[in-house]
Amino acid sequence: MNLFDINNIFLKVFNYPISYIELIGTLSGLISVWLATKSNIWTWPIGLINVICFFAIFYQIHLYSDMFLQLYFFITSIYGWIIWQKQNKSPTLPITTLTHTHRIVLAVSIVLCTLIVGIFVKNIHVVFPSIFKHPASYPFIDTFVAILSIMANFLLARRKLENWILWIAVDVISVWLYFKKSIMLISIEYVIFLFLATLGLISWLKLINENRIGTR
Repeated sequence: MNLFDINNIFLKVFNYPISYIELIGTLSGLISVWLATKSNIWTWPIGLINVICFFAIFYQIHLYSDMFLQLYFFITSIYGWIIWQKQNKSPTLPITTLTHTHRIVLAVSIVLCTLIVGIFVKNIHVVFPSIFKHPASYPFIDTFVAILSIMANFLLARRKLENWILWIAVDVISVWLYFKKSIMLISIEYVIFLFLATLGLISWLKLINENRIGTR
């Protein structure tokens, strides 16, 4: 039995077939994001399970930018895990915000990277036909989500407040994108992610305000 095959069905809910890999990936993703909102270090190792599952899923449904994104997530999850472990042995890195200049640089970088990577992904089946037998689905939208996610994940590891704003944008777009690709459970998961990201933003804003009051 191949657990990584999206056609290997675990059960049906309202006539929608849920594969083993979609179920495992969805549950591990939800737990990981919930832990992130609590600033809990276990967000990283549990997130690795989600990354492995989603890599296989996105390859099978031709969302190649999202597939490549999982490779980045795998590396940065280990990076974030190490960074947060070090913080447990030293003063905790405070939650901070980006400067206005850094926000502008971030926005410009997202747009440029989306255009450059999106063009490559759109033509990836031509460049590597033996590996990618089908054209990418929604290459620029998928790439935009991937670039936003990369930036958000890095900011999360550095405990920057803006990570939650980027995650909210990712979640809104992903709900629509995954619905269009008929992976309904993951689409629903991103509705929950949207709720959790909003909670994360509120929670971190409170922590920033508490730190400001405490340093007065």
